[in-house]
Amino acid sequence: MSQADPLQIGAYTFGSRLFVGTGKYKDVGETRAALEASGAEVVTVALRRVDLKDRGAGSMMGLLLENRWKLLPNTAGCYTAEEAVRTLRLARELGIADIVKLEVIGDPKTLYPDNEQTLEAAKLLVKEGFTVLPYCIDDPIICRKLADVGCAAVMPLAAPIGSGLGIRNPYNLRIILESSTIPVIVDAGVGTASDAAIAMELGCHGVLLNTAIASAQQPVLMAEAMREAVSAGRKAFLAGRMPKRLYANASSPEAGVIE
Repeated sequence: MSQADPLQIGAYTFGSRLFVGTGKYKDVGETRAALEASGAEVVTVALRRVDLKDRGAGSMMGLLLENRWKLLPNTAGCYTAEEAVRTLRLARELGIADIVKLEVIGDPKTLYPDNEQTLEAAKLLVKEGFTVLPYCIDDPIICRKLADVGCAAVMPLAAPIGSGLGIRNPYNLRIILESSTIPVIVDAGVGTASDAAIAMELGCHGVLLNTAIASAQQPVLMAEAMREAVSAGRKAFLAGRMPKRLYANASSPEAGVIE
């Protein structure tokens, strides 16, 4: 991917369509290496799980504030709209929350989002001038409602957070893509490079992932694989795949064949 095929989200333009997280790595050094290998321009961080004031050398915030990546703060761990909005307001005061990932969890076991609370928080945040990217169920109705209230993109899950199950419902994603007026970024459930490629081949505008890289046996190598998969999937979507056929079709032309 490059600026020849940019991803536009609100007022922001990105060359890479891969967004990556910062959790679960063994240390800040491994985090840095994986982020660099991924080629990502947008990096998300859970505001409630890092020390936002520790910006010294070797700290996570010190790494993320090197101005090498666009920081996408998220509200992981929030269970109400009020919690999520309050968290992002505090982050804005610290100067790190103009474009944000909204995440309001409805169930601690599945970590599925609460659609009602997510929509409520989105309305408030959009009115306050945030560029909002909400994590949501792969439901075309909630995606439409989030777009209608002014979200800059929607981020439907592929499968439960951290499950690595891959794209469980490509048909819902296709419906969302057909009707969406804003970018659709698959968020959660991607397990390996082929999952990311499938999402992009469906026409998704980007992929956000964390565990698939951080929990791989070789995170840096997996980050490279994800970078290539997202790029390949996007190119395949733009190229347009051949139609599927039930029967064989000769790959060489039959016209002019000498009997």
